[in-house]
Amino acid sequence: MSQAKNGDTVKVHYTGTLKDGSVFDSSREREPLEFTLGSGQLIPGFEEAVVGMNIGDSKTVTIAADDAYGQYRDDMRMEVPMEQFPDNITPEVGQQLQLSNPDGSTFLVVISEISDSGVTLDANHPLAGKDLTFEIELVEVV
Repeated sequence: MSQAKNGDTVKVHYTGTLKDGSVFDSSREREPLEFTLGSGQLIPGFEEAVVGMNIGDSKTVTIAADDAYGQYRDDMRMEVPMEQFPDNITPEVGQQLQLSNPDGSTFLVVISEISDSGVTLDANHPLAGKDLTFEIELVEVV
């Protein structure tokens, strides 16, 4: 059997759940996820879990927040005064916006709060601060 190792391109099916058992993502209803082990394309804990698996193997792993999307950071939240918010956008909690850095790179934020004084934008990943459990099945080593 072909055992997955760093540098291999692999295909896996996965289901990701939170501590309460709710599913946040799954490949089961679509094509398997294809990626190269050790390339940093995925969260480190996920890649580490696949290394050493054989085709057809399944495993369940829990990945601590630090090895997933990191801890939730309060310094990644900012309040924008209402008068500075663009006129062409009606802010709604949960709405995603794309912002630009001075260097031209972009990043996503989510509107987390709206008050009379302003809009709170959150640049944390939605899964930051959460331990993630994955059921992983190695389908193929390409």
